[in-house]
Amino acid sequence: MSPSVPRLVVAAPSSGSGKTTVATGLMAAFAARGVAVSPHKVGPDYIDPGYHALATGRVGRNLDAYLCGPELIGPLFRHGARGCDLAVVEGVMGLFDGAAGEGELASTAQVARLLRAPVVLVVDASSQSRSVAALVHGFASWDPRVRIGGVILNKVASDRHEELLREALDSAGVPVLGVLRRAAGVDTPSRHLGLVPAAERHTDAVEAVAAMGAQVEAGCDLDALLALARGAGDLACDAWEPPAAAPGGRTVVAVAGGPAFTFSYAEHAELLTAAGADVVPFDPLRDACLPDGTAGLVIGGGFPEVYAAELSANEPLRKAVADLAASGAPVAAECAGLLYLCRELDGLPMCGVLDATARMTERLTLGYRDAVAVSDSALAAAGTRMRAHEFHRTVVEPGAGAAPAWGVRTPARRVEGFVQGGVHASYLHTHWAAAPGVARRFVERCRTS
Repeated sequence: MSPSVPRLVVAAPSSGSGKTTVATGLMAAFAARGVAVSPHKVGPDYIDPGYHALATGRVGRNLDAYLCGPELIGPLFRHGARGCDLAVVEGVMGLFDGAAGEGELASTAQVARLLRAPVVLVVDASSQSRSVAALVHGFASWDPRVRIGGVILNKVASDRHEELLREALDSAGVPVLGVLRRAAGVDTPSRHLGLVPAAERHTDAVEAVAAMGAQVEAGCDLDALLALARGAGDLACDAWEPPAAAPGGRTVVAVAGGPAFTFSYAEHAELLTAAGADVVPFDPLRDACLPDGTAGLVIGGGFPEVYAAELSANEPLRKAVADLAASGAPVAAECAGLLYLCRELDGLPMCGVLDATARMTERLTLGYRDAVAVSDSALAAAGTRMRAHEFHRTVVEPGAGAAPAWGVRTPARRVEGFVQGGVHASYLHTHWAAAPGVARRFVERCRTS
């Protein structure tokens, strides 16, 4: 077993404190020093890893103890961090916030414990001075199994404000490892589902990540942070590996990408490749046809509602997708992919694979789900249980086909999604590392359909 990679978890008392700015800035600042940085994000977030990838030049990876189980956190971390000098793990929500009604499950604190990693607490100091000591003391003492190794003070107004904060924190016993002033250029724009993905912002995203790195370089003690990371405990587990393929020829699986379909876990492509697929990306906004030899299609999440006009205008590709589905070839569609396969989205023609319509709403549907496969499909046999995540402001009518994809057990019992020929389409996002048989089954169906 190789030595464990030095690592830090960047957490905060609550959302909006500046975790993404600090974590991405740390990644960029260390990378600029020639450090090979492995980027990670706690939870099911698809957007922050895109900024992490820009900062480090490596694919951003998620660590989700709900979707994958606590037992896979260490192995997935070691898999992603292989060959790196340092790993930076951005937390989710507040440090101790996890899956609703599940205690610490899927919280940043649980992941930090599982990784035996020190936590750097990012505190929004904009509206406090001496009270910061009580806040930090509370977080540092709440769970002795979670080690708060230092604090980075964010949105500090002035030298005098910094002086008051440092004076107060002297009594808390937690070192100040950085002080960041309010700065232009580091904020990233948001819309209905959070930050705008890096893939949509191009040069602006690159400039924002560079600004984050410069701010962190100027305001944080990188040497002290690296020393803290090197003090992380050893991880007594092997790295996760995608299972090797069963004997058989290679087959082409096309995977939707581009600005409209940015949501994907890195391990999905690795699992498909290991199962015998040649994974070929394509952009439904710009490509007029599917990749040559496509035997199966994966359309993940993203923002088709933002690009509905462009997607609709690409009629040749819409027809190619419909023809592939009609042939019985396996098609796996999650959330955005589900919308793309509908007859229309916000009144604009889509692929017409499913006899359903989709539209934007004001209502946010968000949360973890326990699900069971209702119908046999290219992804899973009926009765297969998986954990999932749902995150959208759209509605599909009807919400389920004659053969639903999933029965959802939480928070309320219902069926949802569509199994139709080789098509499996659903709002639920799943992490295939938790059930490697999903990728193997999909590739096998691609070979035989």
